[in-house]
Formats: sequence, C-alpha cells, structure tokens
Amino acid sequence: MKQLFIIAVAFLVVADATAQSWPGLTGKPDTSYNTNAAYRNSVKSNPETKYVEEFHSANTREKKGIVYCSIGERKLLLDAFYPKAKTKKKRTAIIIIHGGGWRSGNRTQHYPLAQHLASLGYVCFTPEYRLSTESLYPAAVNDVKAAVRWVKENAKKYSVDTNEIAVLGFSAGGQLAALTGNTNGNALFEGTGCGSKYSSNVQAIVDIDGTLTFVHPESGEGDDSKRISAATNWFGASKKDNPELWKQASPLTWAGKNSVPTLFINSSVDRMHAGRNDYIKILYENGIYTDVKKFENSPHHFCLFSPWFEPTVKYIDDFLKKVFKK
Repeated sequence: MKQLFIIAVAFLVVADATAQSWPGLTGKPDTSYNTNAAYRNSVKSNPETKYVEEFHSANTREKKGIVYCSIGERKLLLDAFYPKAKTKKKRTAIIIIHGGGWRSGNRTQHYPLAQHLASLGYVCFTPEYRLSTESLYPAAVNDVKAAVRWVKENAKKYSVDTNEIAVLGFSAGGQLAALTGNTNGNALFEGTGCGSKYSSNVQAIVDIDGTLTFVHPESGEGDDSKRISAATNWFGASKKDNPELWKQASPLTWAGKNSVPTLFINSSVDRMHAGRNDYIKILYENGIYTDVKKFENSPHHFCLFSPWFEPTVKYIDDFLKKVFKK
C-alpha cells in the first residue's frame, strides 16, 4: 500500500509539471546548440579538435525522416542506419539520443556515429524528441520510450534483436538514456499511445557525459543565479521549488537490481557525470556489469570530434559485444 501511495504521488508530480505554464515554452526551436557552436567552444581549449565528416559506406543503408510517433499534429521523426546485407541473424540495435540541455541540439549531430556503428553491423536509430521550448519534462522521456517501442514494432523490417537494444545518449541525451534504461517497466515514464502494444525495455545503456542526478552535491544543474538554467527550463520549476521532481528525473534515483549494464564515456569535465560513482557502486552491489572510459583533458563535446570520436566508437563496440556476448 505504501508503494502504491508513493507511485501515486510521483504520478501527480509529473502531471503537475506537464500542465503548468512556463515562460520557456516559447514554441520556437532553440538552435543555439549545434556542431559548429560545439566546435568553436571545444577548439578554444583543445586546438586538436577536428570535425568528423559523415561516413557513407557501400555496405550500409539509410532512411531518414521516418515518423515514429504522432502526438496530435506533431510528428516525431527518426532516422535509420543499418547494414545493407540481408541476414537471418538478428542484429543489436542502438538508439542514439542527442544532447543540447533538453532545449536545443539536433538528431543530425550523431549521423556520423550512427553511420560508423552501422558499418560495424549495428542497426542505429537517431530519434528527435520534444525539447523544453515545446514540452516540459517528462515529454522527452516519453518520446525516447516511444522510439524504443517503435523499434520493437519494426524489428523484423530491420532485423533487430528485441532482446539486444541499447540506448545511447550524449549530455542531456545521456541523462535521458540512463533514465530510460533504469525505468524499464515503470509506467510513470511511458506516456500514452505510440506502440503501446510493445515494451519499452532496453538491455544496455551508453551514457556519454550525461548526469546521473540533479540533486547530488556533484551536480551543476539548476544554478539560476545568472539566468534560468537548462534543467529549470526543462522541469518548469526550480530545484528549490520542486526538489521531488528533480529527484524523480535522476537516473540514480531508480538504480538498483533492475538496472542494465552501463558504459560511461566521459570527458574531463567532472560535473557532466555527477553521481556516476554512486551509480556504479549500486550496479556492483547488484552484480550488473559497468565500465568507465574517460578522456583526460578533453572538452564536454568530445564525442562529436576527432581525436576522441574514433576511440569512442571502439569503446561502444567493445562494450556491446561483451554485454551481448558477440
């Protein structure tokens, strides 16, 4: 009974968040975070930063602009990158979630990553999700889970093994990936419609510089002293005004025996992986595999650029082969 009460309260917190008015809901896309802006930021401290061009292989195919969920008149899109060769053997799928402070960014920023991983035999999907100019938390989480369900619904078409789905994200996308993977079967985050016949459970997480908690002493999210923070805009409430909401959205809150194997790939910016050590401890205690790869003296945006992009691809490939025993 106590557990049901907690779930009911949590549901009400989510419902209140999505219903409230917030000045950050402009209805206009925020394009301030993009690959060029990330490059200009990174090259200041890391002059070795180099662009990664899109990678078009004769052995892979791409389908772009696929509608994976419709919410009223809003059509959410994703792109598919997959091996060209037909096979009876099912393949591991990777859902790649972009960053941008839950407010900006674009799925196209991870086309090179999806292309390289597809060339290694993975089926990759790059979904968009509703940003905080359009919808408050937990809309983005609902969208990611809807994308997982779409992948399962279309598994046969893309030769996907529905027991081998990894959710991967960078920055805000890393937080969304970790939250998605730690709330398997949790109705609070499912949303409504869009492939509801299918489970949104995933079997692995790759968190690239995404926070594990908004309410940890290590967390840098929620400082509104100079301007409204990205997280405050996403929640539609400050950490002080609604701490329970911030705790609810923290993957660390849900970590436990039902968590899935997790790979962390991190920059040298410590606040971008707040709560990681506490999370790892929980996974160790429950016998769940986890690993950390860290690039010393690297910028937050490292995974978008060389010389970090290439080893990032290898780390992901090695991790998934180990987890899924390939």
